[in-house]
Amino acid sequence: MTAYEPVGAPRAGSDPAPDAGAGPVDPAPGSGRAGYDAVVLAGGAARRLGGADKPGLRVGGRALLDRVLAACAGARTTVVVAEPRPTARPVTWAREDPPGGGPLAALAAGLRHTSAEHVVVVSADLPFLAGPAVERLLSALAAGDADAALLTDADGRDQPLVAAYRASALRRELTALARDRAEGAEGAPLTGLPLRRLTGALRLTRLPDAVASFDCDTWDDIATARARIREHGHVLDEWITAAKDELGIDLDVDTKVLLDLARDAAHGVARPAAPLTTFLVGYAAGRAQGGPEAVAEAARKAAALALRWAEESADAGPAAAEGTPDAAPDATPDTRPDA
Repeated sequence: MTAYEPVGAPRAGSDPAPDAGAGPVDPAPGSGRAGYDAVVLAGGAARRLGGADKPGLRVGGRALLDRVLAACAGARTTVVVAEPRPTARPVTWAREDPPGGGPLAALAAGLRHTSAEHVVVVSADLPFLAGPAVERLLSALAAGDADAALLTDADGRDQPLVAAYRASALRRELTALARDRAEGAEGAPLTGLPLRRLTGALRLTRLPDAVASFDCDTWDDIATARARIREHGHVLDEWITAAKDELGIDLDVDTKVLLDLARDAAHGVARPAAPLTTFLVGYAAGRAQGGPEAVAEAARKAAALALRWAEESADAGPAAAEGTPDAAPDATPDTRPDA
């Protein structure tokens, strides 16, 4: 976790938490919600990164914190335990007291602002955490009687900051730890306690996942993450996700449909027709105020037009079929310089 100075004011919709004390408390009666809540721990020291602003470091053009928030997009409430900063998604802000009190104090501070029975707890340095991994954790937790479901890394080690917990179990054990340490202790009772003091008292379900559990503790880890997303098989999805976040678009579409359309436009009309056609499809879907279905319908119409265009080009003879429009797309047989 990284200590840092806040960068600018939080974006609209980011809510400061009014009381971020470290002591766990029960939610008000009747305040439980369907689904899950998420607590993101983002306020550590990042000593192995020289004190860099780790949550703000970019992998694939997106801050590590924003990547984690996207993975938890299904949460009813997302609490980030750190100083407020701009984020791509609205969150609730909390802070342990005193700041820098360690993961258990931070977890307790974030938990105070949740009400769901299932809580996903993650760190802010997980570049490859995605929605499906979060859903796997929640499904495993719901399917059994364990107190938590967590990921294990490539070496089989438990990763308690990539986990789904029963909030009741968290509150019970955090209260017990605080009570046991309170006698004779100075300051906040959870300050400085390691996570193993919590997980050692819980019944755990373990799910191996070397990719989703990969965290960035060093500059070598950052370099590895940046290199991996540019590998074949990753780069396109990473780029589309980054572009949607940058443009403020929350829309899942069938990229294969759009790629097929671009291919048909490029082959059947002219190469520059591919990006222009896909732009027009997006514009048409936007004007229709539609979602993925509107994109698919506009793409279908444009693809059919491109195929009709290609058929006419084939009927026009060998010159057209060999791509003459690419060489002189705005010329007619009577006006070309060599006619």
